[in-house]
Amino acid sequence: MSRRIEKAAVLGAGIMGSGIAAHLANCGVKAYLLDIVPPELTPDDKKAGLDEKSPAWRNKFSTTGLANAVKNRKPIPAFYHDRFADLVTCGNLEDNLEWLRECDWVVEVVVENLDVKRKLFEKVEKFVRPGAIVSSNTSGLPIKDMVAGRSEAFRRNFLVTHFFNPVRFMRLLEIVPGGDTDPAVVSFMADFGTNVLGKGVVFGKDTTNFVGNRIGIYGLIRTMREMLDQGYTIEEADAIVGEPMGRPKSAAFRTVDMVGLDTVVHILKNCHETLTRDEEREIFQVPAFIAKMIERKQFGDKTKGGFYKKEKGEGGKKFFVIDPASGDYRESKKAKFDSIGKVKGIEDPGKRLAEFVRQDDRAAAFAWNVMRDSLIYSGNRIGEICDDIVQIDHAMKWGYNWAMGPFEAWDAVGVKWFCERATKDGKKLPPIAEALLASGAETFYKSEKGRRSYFDLKTRKHVPFPEDPKGVRLPALKEADRVVAHNDGATLVDMGDGVLCCEFHTKMNSVDDDVMNMLIQGLDLLEKDDKWVGMVVGNNGETFCAGANVFLLLMAAQQGAWAQVEGVVKKFQDVCMRLKYSPKPVVAAPFAMTLGGGAEISMGADRIVAHADLFMGLVEVGVGLIPGGGGHKELLIRNLEGIPESAAASINLTPFLQNAFECIGMAKVSMSAHEAAASRFLRASDKILPNKEHLLGTAKRTAQAMWLEGYVPPQPRKLRLPGDAGFATFRMVIDSMCKQHQITEHEQVMAGKIAYVLTGGRTSQAVPVSEQYLLDLEREAFCFLLGTPKTQERIQHFLMKGKPLRN
Repeated sequence: MSRRIEKAAVLGAGIMGSGIAAHLANCGVKAYLLDIVPPELTPDDKKAGLDEKSPAWRNKFSTTGLANAVKNRKPIPAFYHDRFADLVTCGNLEDNLEWLRECDWVVEVVVENLDVKRKLFEKVEKFVRPGAIVSSNTSGLPIKDMVAGRSEAFRRNFLVTHFFNPVRFMRLLEIVPGGDTDPAVVSFMADFGTNVLGKGVVFGKDTTNFVGNRIGIYGLIRTMREMLDQGYTIEEADAIVGEPMGRPKSAAFRTVDMVGLDTVVHILKNCHETLTRDEEREIFQVPAFIAKMIERKQFGDKTKGGFYKKEKGEGGKKFFVIDPASGDYRESKKAKFDSIGKVKGIEDPGKRLAEFVRQDDRAAAFAWNVMRDSLIYSGNRIGEICDDIVQIDHAMKWGYNWAMGPFEAWDAVGVKWFCERATKDGKKLPPIAEALLASGAETFYKSEKGRRSYFDLKTRKHVPFPEDPKGVRLPALKEADRVVAHNDGATLVDMGDGVLCCEFHTKMNSVDDDVMNMLIQGLDLLEKDDKWVGMVVGNNGETFCAGANVFLLLMAAQQGAWAQVEGVVKKFQDVCMRLKYSPKPVVAAPFAMTLGGGAEISMGADRIVAHADLFMGLVEVGVGLIPGGGGHKELLIRNLEGIPESAAASINLTPFLQNAFECIGMAKVSMSAHEAAASRFLRASDKILPNKEHLLGTAKRTAQAMWLEGYVPPQPRKLRLPGDAGFATFRMVIDSMCKQHQITEHEQVMAGKIAYVLTGGRTSQAVPVSEQYLLDLEREAFCFLLGTPKTQERIQHFLMKGKPLRN
């Protein structure tokens, strides 16, 4: 029978449970969120008139979990938009287990206690309907122990679905079958996780801590041991194992503070207790100073102090770090190493790591020792925790935000070089490394004409890499000689079937002259060559586009080259207009940071296919400017859509303009594509996908479909705007905010320019104005602000500090 998941139940409403329920709702799946009934009424409950029969009291834990998921927006909101919370219904595990009969999937997320889980599954089995999937979010308890005593039918539909926190943002979903799990259930949940929930699925085996946490916790404790054994400080260790090694800035100890030391210690103890045959078992013993931190409840951020602590004083915030020897806090000191300074400017993480571990100082020695043992440990886990290297590499990239997985890192530093040095250190190589060398191959991964393969220990040869059929990888297309045109800032790639892709590859994919020239070249091809039916603007990087390169504009302004400045702004405006009115469809595929010029390029395209995690906004006020590529115009058009022409000349437009003014003036950035749609950056015709890897493929198919359906470009818009009368209304509010010291005098000037453009300048509602008229207003205001000392100070401060200046 064909399966579908239309309704699910989440059992357990803590941070993980409420996060899973929220993400199900994000993806259109209705969810029940159930938790235990509170043990007793509190004084506040009694004061509110509740008793033990009151649903508000009995459902208190689940409703609180849902409320926290809506309220807490750091590090990222659990919901794409608050309205998705309506898809979650709260209940409890005593009164509402009958609801499970409606559910296609039941996922358990209760406390990590085997006895508790067993008893819960015993209850669940009595209520789930035949064929319903039941899973556990356990981070490492054995499946056979959790389902002991359950029926064969229950066990066939049972597996582990291990999400990482925060559920919405962390891509990794580990799927682990038990000995009796139906392979069709595993396949279905992998498909559901990938295509509906937008996750990256890793297949693990029923072993302690599965894949990601097994490798991750080893790397963490190995870092701690190196620090303690060799006399490094915590700051030094974090400086070494962070960005220089292709890991997040939070590195090791700061990451533990974020996760919670109590959680990490639980994983360490579980490893030491259960991994009786692990060659590195003893390393998982909890260090003495960590045990003392647990006694003092120094768990990290949730207890306001862990390895690091910050305090507010007269001079501002002070940062402290724990001294492992004494257990006391001392002021944190920035770690400095020559080797880190030498590799800091290397952007490619593989090249940076390779250069780093070849340096000759204390930091490089630390990095080599930790990397060497971590890669060997990972190699020894093949066949035990998963079947192949791809699962481990994906787990570490998707669950721990590493730039490279262990085997990719091995390739980056050089397999032969690594093995020779590790052997010289007296280390035994894992079987997979020995097999690779014996085969004559030099790398764990290969790519030929865009077709990837990886080394498989079972067959002792390279086998095809498991590609997602819905995805498009531009590096593979370029390797297969599909480059149409190229410059330093961007590349035109033939995606096949007559569709071009314009890929940016400047720093942060910012817009510069090279990027604009490549967009123009792509648009020229669409107009002149019948071979092409459409163009996609997108990439496979970490950022869609962080905006325009303001450094070049600042330099030109300071040199008084105003004709050049105006020419650059006009060129960008013209490019965005051509994207919009191209005779063939242009589809933008934005994701992650899509700021300033990136947002304007996206809005210039005739259709957007966006990733759900879209951080989109017109943020130019942060550097003292306003949008210069048509951002005002496009937000105006989107906010005024739907107003009948018969009413356009007389209706009060202020409420419609207010949203655009607030978006630009407050530099609002959406926390999802759905928030972007609510702010009118996206239209109802645009698509939102949960899986980032599917963006380019879907954008390509969208462009094809638009052309095949007989594409006709949109007609240029005429807008009726309130002019002086509307500007006066905004001006009154702006001046009042300045008098009340809510904004600075320069921000008053910027806000006035935004309002002037949005209200249409010296016009009236009786006179329709063209898009070009608005672009001219925008360009004039942009150049004026760029010429002011205050804006130039803001730009310089941002370029030097990476933070906005309010002056």
